[in-house]
Amino acid sequence: MGAAFFYHLTQRPLEATLPMLLDKARGAGWRVAVRGVDEARLDWLDERLWQGADDSFLPHGRAGGPHDALQPVLLTSGAAANDPQCLMAVDGAEVSAEEVAALERVCVLFDGGDPQAVDRARGQWKALTGAGCAAQYWSEESGRWEKKAESG
Repeated sequence: MGAAFFYHLTQRPLEATLPMLLDKARGAGWRVAVRGVDEARLDWLDERLWQGADDSFLPHGRAGGPHDALQPVLLTSGAAANDPQCLMAVDGAEVSAEEVAALERVCVLFDGGDPQAVDRARGQWKALTGAGCAAQYWSEESGRWEKKAESG
């Protein structure tokens, strides 16, 4: 059974934090799905990932291509065709307790400067921990990532 890790973004934006987390997940040997709610926003993230540092190439693709099942990182707004071990939910994308149980890790990244995103993440935390999922809450408010809460 996996766990849900909540990342409260307060110092760095999504486009800076996501590549770091993807790199760690890939380092663990995991295939990753990045689930968003808006296709235009996923296209924007796709572009940012391609523009990453020269020394940190991050192979990835957008869902809907001919090789989705082979992608080490797949950006999607729905179910992932790449059989991921890790799901990263951005911009309030839905995550189910069944997904947390089935995957190695689920990461929920949310913007600390957006009150609606914070409320949404709180609701996801309550729903997932209420369903018996293990969860951790991480904040970068101090300037470095610190675990602030744990459940399960």
